[in-house]
Amino acid sequence: MSTQQIPLAGVIGSPIGHSKSPKLHGHWLKKYELPGFYVPMEVTPDNLETVLRTLPKAGFVGANITVPHKEAALEIADQISDRATLIGAANTLIFREDGKIHADNTDGYGFIENLKKGAQDWEPSAGPAVVLGAGGAARAILTALLSEGVPEIILTNRTRLRAEALQQEFGTRIRVVDWVQAGNVLEEAALVVNTTALGMTGKPELRIPLDGLQKEAVVTDIVYSPLKTRLLQVAEEVGCRTVDGLGMLIYQAVPGFERWFGRRPEVDEQTRKVILG
Repeated sequence: MSTQQIPLAGVIGSPIGHSKSPKLHGHWLKKYELPGFYVPMEVTPDNLETVLRTLPKAGFVGANITVPHKEAALEIADQISDRATLIGAANTLIFREDGKIHADNTDGYGFIENLKKGAQDWEPSAGPAVVLGAGGAARAILTALLSEGVPEIILTNRTRLRAEALQQEFGTRIRVVDWVQAGNVLEEAALVVNTTALGMTGKPELRIPLDGLQKEAVVTDIVYSPLKTRLLQVAEEVGCRTVDGLGMLIYQAVPGFERWFGRRPEVDEQTRKVILG
């Protein structure tokens, strides 16, 4: 009889019922016939630290963190990766054998992997990126684009102050424009990224003029419900290469799964079907 402990991992958020992560990790565990379980956990902010300190004692090897806990998890962690520090939030925790919590952020990695697989001829140096939104996802994406060598990022947000705060933090390669000017800067863009929830099922549409889109541009949306947002539909009609948001969700999960369960999972069409199904 094996005495080896079965690794446990999960996703922590509030609410958590909408999370696709259990389906994704469950698919990989089954596909590779690995021992382990991945469970959704609804945890309120006032219980977060208690839960995170207790999980390693219950056989957990790590956890994903989603809203509203990404910043708080970073404060609780004992060790923090460089990219999590830059982004200012954690989405992946590794519980070490000595009980210490290591925090990482794989959102930017997931975004870039998805972009490179979906638009294989995208060149970071091709020209400016227009980034819509200045929330948590934007922070991860800005960090990733800057480290890939994008020469300039034109950042716009409905609340200009939030965009300016990111500009102060990330430096001179960020140029802030007013939200009402968003449509006017699209003609400069080699890459357009929507990091907002606008256009998502149940949310208002992304209402910016899209007639400035150039057919040489790559256009991506982090929204994956619907899979083809109005932004992606219009971009496709113009002749742009488009990349949907589902891959970012899948790719950001790869490093955590590998760390917790000891196997690097493959991202293929079957993986996408499982999530969509």
